[in-house]
Amino acid sequence: MKIGELARRSGLAASRIRFYEASGLIAAQRQANGYRDYPEHMVQTLGIITSAQQSGFSLDEVRRLLPDAGQENWPHDQLLASLQRKVGEIEQMQERLAQNKARLLAVIASIEARPEGMGCTENAERVLTQMNARRNV
Repeated sequence: MKIGELARRSGLAASRIRFYEASGLIAAQRQANGYRDYPEHMVQTLGIITSAQQSGFSLDEVRRLLPDAGQENWPHDQLLASLQRKVGEIEQMQERLAQNKARLLAVIASIEARPEGMGCTENAERVLTQMNARRNV
């Protein structure tokens, strides 16, 4: 199939498909007239690439997960290990995000607890002093 049809069926721009090809993620056969000819399974492969990127995989990670062009089967154990590793990375990121959220909420609460009559500059200094005191504990 030509790139226009692959773009339509995959929902990706032709430029994105050419980028994936230039990056070594997919391959096309060249016809005598120079047009790219993509196999039918390329729609599924592009879907896998897109899903993997949306799940946080880098293009290098995706490249390592995809089977080589001549390979019939996916590297099952390698695929499972990579997916499990990515879940672990996501869990660590969630933990860091929860900590960051808690810190920000504490700063917001501290700013909102401004003593009556205190100006913004004085309140900012008060909040910064509290933050520094917490950091030094």
